[in-house]
Amino acid sequence: MTTYKKKLIETSLPLEAINAEAAREKSIRHGHPSTLHLYWARRPLAAARAVLFAQLVDDPASRPEEFPTIETQDAERARLHALMEKLVVWENSNDENLLEQARNEIRKSNNGELPAVLDPFAGGGAIPLEAQRLGLEAHASDLNPLAVLINKALIEIPPKFAGRPPVFPGVVGTQTSWNRADGLSEDVRRYGGWMRDEAERRIGHLYPKVTAEGGTKHRVIAWIWARTVRSPNPANPLEVPIVRSWWLSKKKGQEAWVHAEVVDGAVQYEVRHDMNGPMGDSDGTRVGRGAISIADGTPISADYLKAEGLAGRMGSHLIAIVGEAPRGRIYVTPNEEHRNAAEVDPPYDVPEQDLPYDPRNVWTPAYGLTKFSDLFTNRQLVALSTLSDLVSEAREKALSDALSAGLPHGPRLEDGGTGAEAYADAIATYLAFGVSRMTDISNALCRWEVTKTQVRNLFGRQAIPMVWDFAETMPFGTAAGGFTVSLESLLRALGRLPSSGQADVRQADATSRDYTNLVISTDPPYYDNIGYSDLSDFFYVWLRRTLSDIQSKTVGTMLTPKAEELVANPYRHNGKAAHRI
Repeated sequence: MTTYKKKLIETSLPLEAINAEAAREKSIRHGHPSTLHLYWARRPLAAARAVLFAQLVDDPASRPEEFPTIETQDAERARLHALMEKLVVWENSNDENLLEQARNEIRKSNNGELPAVLDPFAGGGAIPLEAQRLGLEAHASDLNPLAVLINKALIEIPPKFAGRPPVFPGVVGTQTSWNRADGLSEDVRRYGGWMRDEAERRIGHLYPKVTAEGGTKHRVIAWIWARTVRSPNPANPLEVPIVRSWWLSKKKGQEAWVHAEVVDGAVQYEVRHDMNGPMGDSDGTRVGRGAISIADGTPISADYLKAEGLAGRMGSHLIAIVGEAPRGRIYVTPNEEHRNAAEVDPPYDVPEQDLPYDPRNVWTPAYGLTKFSDLFTNRQLVALSTLSDLVSEAREKALSDALSAGLPHGPRLEDGGTGAEAYADAIATYLAFGVSRMTDISNALCRWEVTKTQVRNLFGRQAIPMVWDFAETMPFGTAAGGFTVSLESLLRALGRLPSSGQADVRQADATSRDYTNLVISTDPPYYDNIGYSDLSDFFYVWLRRTLSDIQSKTVGTMLTPKAEELVANPYRHNGKAAHRI
């Protein structure tokens, strides 16, 4: 019979240091694993690392043969706490000397071995990732396929190809050694660059440059749009804009705002640069939950806006264009060239799945935006579909190059392969993540932020809100919204992953999987605070389209599973907060 030994976590932790590093981590973006792909309610890496260590290391009081007195026990705890305080610092997360010290402490308390750890509610992957960083065999599972793909990208794929040089032609000689997933990362960057260039060749004409007052041409950063409805005034039924604010920039010396007026029965828009823009409560036409008509001040109720949207009578006007400038931004009045460039038909195979009925977290269906495809402009659908299709083409190029580089034929990635086919699948998986990440800032629910003069992504909170004036980004630029910008954020995270050891990621209901010989460390989903699966579907519908032939076992369902999800959602159960445990 094995005598249970109390663990360090049951006695004391250096909570002040852990909390400080967990809080600081929120401001770390470049290279942080959370930037690989968005997920909700992620655990701080510092906290996950500390909990795993303290969960697996004996408290000194449980080893009286080594620490017979209270004084020696306290001294040993202080030593372990000092190690933990170093261990949780972000800059030390890949310090192999420090990590090996932590592994040795874990071995001392586990018969000289490093145990296998499972998180059955893996979510964003913090616990499995930190288990792998500590040298533990990492196991992860989740019901949500988006979470499964994220965990595969974090802990399962990188070790398979760690230390390998890239296969993209002409890259190998650029450096002498390829550590961790550096070679894989470089290949994703190169094939992503090819995707970007090929997409611009195919659809770049849809994104013309903007001409400034002096006649100079500038690449566009954003097109600013306003949703419109017919005014309810029967005597003056103009198509009027619903705008939160007319301001584009309030930066001193760079002020810009949109002047809108009715000319010959239609609203016309002009970008002005003086400081006498709209002020106070009259800053836009959106008032409370309703609006007012810019034509004559007629009130427009929230119910009227919803009715017009549900009837399919909501439109949009291009009200301004923002371009790149050597020192900041330029703001230009829209013209017919740019209006016409946006007038394109949607692709035939866009995500047509219905949005969930969840008025608490998903607001758009009440206004007639009921399908996932409704959350994007037609031009955005064209761009995302083009890039999505190019992932498969990039995979074929990567497969050919991998075989030319000497990688052997073998099983596909999802069948456990590590040869040319599996490597091409791995590259394609990260490229698909680049497209998926891009959807967060390439949709028709992104705001233009006046104070920072940039486009803000959709998921500023854990919901899909309704947005009336929105910013459409440039997919081929170097600002937020560009494909290579999205990809580069992902690659910085990939380059810092541990990329070592064994890992196993499965899509599984936590009630049905095997727990034999596994240490469990987990943080279950919040009871009723976050609609994980409903929100994940926003990304999943695109990942499913892109990865249907590459990660077919994970993206086999039309939407993420709902019935077995461990959350309470009254909108899913006829008003009852039912859930399965």
